[in-house]
Amino acid sequence: MTMASTTSTTEEAATTILVSCKQTRFHIENPVYQELDIDGLNITVTSAGGKATKAKGKARADGLEILANASLKLKAGVHYALIGRNGTGKSTILKAIAEKLIPGIPIQTRISILQQTSNDGSEDGGDVTSSLQNIKLSGNTLSVLEAVIDKATSRSEIQREIDILSKAIDNPESALSPLRALRRVHYDRLKKELFEHDKDARLRSGTRGMAARKALIAFEKKVAESEERVNQTDNEIDEETVKEETHAASDRLVELQSQIEPGRIADIEVKARSILSGLGFPKTHLEKPVSTLSGGWKMRTNLASVLLQPTDILILDEPTNFLDLLGIIWLQKFLLQLRDAGPNPPSVVLVSHDRDFINTVCQELIILRDQDLTYFRGDLTAYDHSIRDKKLYLGRMKEAQDKQKAHMQQTIQQNIKQGKAAGDENKLRQAKSRQKKLDNRMGMEKSATGGRFKLNRDLAGYHLTARAEIDIPVDERGVSILLPPAPDLRFPGPLVSLEKVTFRYPILKKSQPPPPTILQEIDLTIHMGDRVGIVGLNGCGKSTIIKLLTDTTKPTKGTATRHPRLRMGYYSQHAVEELQGLGRTNTELTALALLTKDVESELDEGEIRGLLGSLGLPGRTASDVPLTKLSGGQLVRLALARLLWKSPQLLVLDEITTHLDFHTVTALADALSGWNGAILVVSHDRYLIRRVVEGEKEEMGSEDEESEEEDEEGVVRRRTVFLLKGGALKVLERGVSAFEESLEKRVEKLLSS
Repeated sequence: MTMASTTSTTEEAATTILVSCKQTRFHIENPVYQELDIDGLNITVTSAGGKATKAKGKARADGLEILANASLKLKAGVHYALIGRNGTGKSTILKAIAEKLIPGIPIQTRISILQQTSNDGSEDGGDVTSSLQNIKLSGNTLSVLEAVIDKATSRSEIQREIDILSKAIDNPESALSPLRALRRVHYDRLKKELFEHDKDARLRSGTRGMAARKALIAFEKKVAESEERVNQTDNEIDEETVKEETHAASDRLVELQSQIEPGRIADIEVKARSILSGLGFPKTHLEKPVSTLSGGWKMRTNLASVLLQPTDILILDEPTNFLDLLGIIWLQKFLLQLRDAGPNPPSVVLVSHDRDFINTVCQELIILRDQDLTYFRGDLTAYDHSIRDKKLYLGRMKEAQDKQKAHMQQTIQQNIKQGKAAGDENKLRQAKSRQKKLDNRMGMEKSATGGRFKLNRDLAGYHLTARAEIDIPVDERGVSILLPPAPDLRFPGPLVSLEKVTFRYPILKKSQPPPPTILQEIDLTIHMGDRVGIVGLNGCGKSTIIKLLTDTTKPTKGTATRHPRLRMGYYSQHAVEELQGLGRTNTELTALALLTKDVESELDEGEIRGLLGSLGLPGRTASDVPLTKLSGGQLVRLALARLLWKSPQLLVLDEITTHLDFHTVTALADALSGWNGAILVVSHDRYLIRRVVEGEKEEMGSEDEESEEEDEEGVVRRRTVFLLKGGALKVLERGVSAFEESLEKRVEKLLSS
């Protein structure tokens, strides 16, 4: 086995990714490009000014260690979910795979990636969708449909070569024009291939590294010869060469034109329109320039282009961000259909906070924990049950062994005491034998496969004892989140209410036609302790209802009232982006400093630290780490702290799960479920709606059938899920499941058409 390392610098984040792994010396005649089998994988992220140059042979330098001696294994055609807490390096691992920074990934492997995006559609530290061609959509004048097709077919690059050749052949400035055009196109292609050969040579070492460097030297010679041919003068080119290469230029032009012939492009266009329609694009949006789209629509454009590309490994980092439930369900169905797409379906690796999405799409889990990767065949629900059962089994085993140890230790002490008192050597030898067993033979009694533990098989390497210690798995949920209780109101009454509310945007000019009605005759009342959820497709008016409830806009008709003593906490779907903007404005601003400024001396530093700590921002994370260095999940917790210090009686949460990992979503759902105030949830996350609004118990997996229920503290809560459609609110008697079922039927029609 051999080792190699490489670096990849990201300009915006000014970080370097150091990668090394073991490589096989065996020659693989026909590699399966959908598979990966990498052992000894180390990934470290360092600052650009760090000691990156010292990391020869190993990827360990001063910086954040993502993986240490891990195994990365992908089976062909299998759908994986990469799970781990916020900030553990999931996106970095995906980027290392996509950019082929890991030695051993064949150059020919086609990898498509959708990287996690921010609200403006830009990616956190690179292109939103990088590929082998590294084509960018941003800043392009192409329409949405043209941009998606261009990305999938490399049409713009092919068209560039066609333009060069056709201009030289149709309107030659001289007899040598076709020859020079062909040589220029050939030279440009060789330069692109040279980059891949150079990276392959830097990634490999040992025998394969020597072979790769020899291949690089030979290819560099080939590029130099091509450059010499480009720079040849007219006198150095004979007539026979002119004739041959002019004919070759014509053949190359015909070949390129066949690649983008109307019939082939028409088939791709049909598929592109189908994907864009499934992701929620109206037909009118398909001809819009990409540069005019909002961040959410740009992300959908990037996702469509990734799904359209032929690929061996498909990587999706938070693909459900900015998608409504219709788009999420369509994407679920699309990815499920990929499993049967042709003889060699792509392997899929995705990261998502949406628990239901992972359970539906993924067949296996890759768990990132303690700088290692472990694998589980099944969905998140099965994984949680497995961990729970394993903890119970190992806990009982450890408890029994602890009792046995205590008894043996007591017996040993008695034997030693009796042996010394009576001079009995047998008692002392017996005590010594039992002490040896206590020190060396206590631990795991069964192997990972369930058989009897065998030292030379189940505990490879050098160890101080003959048995592995009983390692009880720690609960892998996110940080514990504790919400301060909501204060009581001095007199009863609804917290907020909308009565016969109608809303439409005002007419700016008299000549304009009347704008459409967004909300029509809306009635909504929220009392203390209520749990209310609002679901609906993007653009149906959910944000307008929130603006009416938070008093940031006024109804066209009807009345919106609030309790005079109400304190409301509103979490905006743009809260993380707003905090990132504050961090860019003041690069030294920390969570503690920001919250101290917000409270205006109403809380002391100890109380502020206590609040931040209860939400998962303890100690130095709150006081020393600037906002620009906090992860999306940590910024969500900070945004919650800015709401909760005021002790609100009502929380309005608009897409709060977008930047959280699913462990933290579970912890948040637990905290919200037991909170004594009222909660209004606007979300496409079905799990959050079921847990917080419908009152589903995670342990039992059962759903409350009554609209009112009594919780563990004896408080009666009114639980209602509304569907906002066509400007009207409708109660969903069966909760979010009814909405999901109606959308699944709609998606089936979309896919069948």
